[in-house]
Amino acid sequence: MNRHMISITLALTVLMGACIAFAQDGGRAGRDASPIENRERIRNMSEAEREQFRTEMRDARERYQKMSEAEKEQFRDKMRERLGSRSPVVGREEQLKAIRAIEEQLAKLKASMEVTASENRNRYRDLPEDERTAFREKMMAAMRDRQAAIRSIESELTKLKGPRRLEADPREQVDELRAIHKLAVKENATETAGRLEKLIAGYRRDPQRRGPRPELRPRGDVQRLRPERPVRRDAGRMARPFALTSFDGKAINLADYKGKTVVLEWLNFECPFSKYHYDKASTMIDLAKKYKSKGVVWLAINSTNHTTPEANKAFVAKHKLPYPILDDRPGTVGRTYGAKTTPHMFVISPRGQIVYDGAIDNSPLGKTPKGEELVNYVDQVLAALVANKDIGNRETKPYGCSVKYPK
Repeated sequence: MNRHMISITLALTVLMGACIAFAQDGGRAGRDASPIENRERIRNMSEAEREQFRTEMRDARERYQKMSEAEKEQFRDKMRERLGSRSPVVGREEQLKAIRAIEEQLAKLKASMEVTASENRNRYRDLPEDERTAFREKMMAAMRDRQAAIRSIESELTKLKGPRRLEADPREQVDELRAIHKLAVKENATETAGRLEKLIAGYRRDPQRRGPRPELRPRGDVQRLRPERPVRRDAGRMARPFALTSFDGKAINLADYKGKTVVLEWLNFECPFSKYHYDKASTMIDLAKKYKSKGVVWLAINSTNHTTPEANKAFVAKHKLPYPILDDRPGTVGRTYGAKTTPHMFVISPRGQIVYDGAIDNSPLGKTPKGEELVNYVDQVLAALVANKDIGNRETKPYGCSVKYPK
């Protein structure tokens, strides 16, 4: 095999990114580069150049067939040295093992997501204080399991993809091409020399186009500075929509009060704590009247399972309520909001967010803690919303009788 023939074959192989590899038993030629890589490299060729390339590749394979075994082995060594061997392929057993591991982690992921589902989170408010700690720990453990399952799935998927072949440094490729170009010119291989000139010129214009991808630094290495978000005065969880009917037959839909501040009061006029605020203090009525002119909507909700429309109508007439009492005897809305006691108060901002959840004040049955002044929490929140000021206390522990939900 003369030197001229080998240099042309080397030039064509480097130009196309293909490595001629042959099976030990049959000596069949193949390419180390993927079909996608080869198509990218011949994209700018004319049809005549492509046909010429195919012809030269066929000629190269024929020449290879005529080589002696010693020459073939020498040729293969040169190709491995120049272009590297193919990345090892993940075996079938390893693939099946990774798939089984992914299936196991998917089952764990599904289980953890079921534990942290919204309906389970909503149960938190209905639990007694002594059960809340265990519930929180269960939720946190489920979230940790979820993250661990996701990381494990990502790891197994990486195994399935197999090791990636390292890309050559563009500068080394250019030097390699220049050396082959000189050899081609010296041996009057004008066709090969012309193509090499085009390829070298392309690398000069874009030296990074076939280079290695920049390594991604772990997140922990760089502390990203994020701009501080402005504090929303009404930041809170979104209020769940509902539609109820008042005991005097009027349809009330929370969506009708979009853009307004809404106060929800859970009421049971049989409860001594609720009765105090109507028979002695007139807390609710006075507060509703105070903010009615400022666009605040007040809605009382009765989730007592045994109450009757007649009793509620009589209560409205007796106290001349300036707001309706809504019928929630099935307890659907009460459970959705997590109402625990009567009274239990919720304030919804014009943006539709619950900005207060808790007691009406710090004085159950008019008994203010010793050394403290009477504080009406709802009054404070409404005053802040009306004045467009920051809301201070957003949550307190409600007091009163437990809501008498149906069993």
